[in-house]
Amino acid sequence: MHQNVTITRRTLLAATAMITLAVAGPAVAQDKPLAGKVVGVTVIGTDHHWDLMAYQGQIDQLEELGAEVIALDAGRNDQTQISQIQTLIAQQPDAIIEQLGNLDVLNPWLERITQAGIPLFTVDTATPFAINNTTSNNYNIGAELALQIVQDMGGAGKVAVFNGFYSVPVCKIRYDQLMYVLQSFPSIEVIQPELRDVIPNTVQQAYSDATDILTQYGPDSGLKAFWACWDVPMMGATQAIEAAGRTDVRTYGVDGSPEYVEMVANPDSQAGAVAAQQPYEIGKQAALNVAAYLTGQPVPPFSFVPAVLINKENAGELAADFLPKQ
Repeated sequence: MHQNVTITRRTLLAATAMITLAVAGPAVAQDKPLAGKVVGVTVIGTDHHWDLMAYQGQIDQLEELGAEVIALDAGRNDQTQISQIQTLIAQQPDAIIEQLGNLDVLNPWLERITQAGIPLFTVDTATPFAINNTTSNNYNIGAELALQIVQDMGGAGKVAVFNGFYSVPVCKIRYDQLMYVLQSFPSIEVIQPELRDVIPNTVQQAYSDATDILTQYGPDSGLKAFWACWDVPMMGATQAIEAAGRTDVRTYGVDGSPEYVEMVANPDSQAGAVAAQQPYEIGKQAALNVAAYLTGQPVPPFSFVPAVLINKENAGELAADFLPKQ
């Protein structure tokens, strides 16, 4: 079984290598290339650490480059974000950066931005209407985390999956990569029905849902893992596992929220691994792409900012930069 894991890992890494791009920020010829420019920033919400850091990275870098920034936080409400996009279109800024959200809801409005002649850039939103999307390589993240789960499970057992945000592009990619990897391991079963993570009250609801699953699937059931496309629900699931006294089940998530990284780094915690991103750098890179475009330089369709997989074995070496700041 371990040999099969190695072969699959090589195959997936070879495939994802073709779409992995190093972050090479476009060269900016002057200190304040955006002086006199107005840039709108619209984000679905900033209550999550990743979202806030990416949002702040955009604002800080845009202002450093000389732009006037119109920054709008929708407070995790789709209709509010649509209203704010309408407001930005009416103000005719020199460019707009949109971050995350429900693509099914957003796409018609992102198209309207381009129809209004406003250059659109996105953060973690893959849409045909953006000049550039700055993100992590979520194909690689999804595959690497899935392979870590398979490795820790020994290639057999049951996984409980939280899947409440499939319409968010990065969650779709990570979920699809998980399922793609698990196809090669028929002795691993995804528990049905899948769980649904929520916003707000994410940790509390995940704790409750995980407790129910742990009650239904006892120590002899083969349950070995919980997965989510982000790491906030895994905080609640980890707490539930530990409250139940279970040492046979671990959790796995994505983003690198400091509190969850701290759990992974704790050898006594049931948090198994996290794909830790660099959201502040992602936000800065999006701003640099805007500056490059508005000064006539070529900009690629995607900018991938590296992420790092932190697990029980390497946390002592890799976790420090992601832990809560004292």
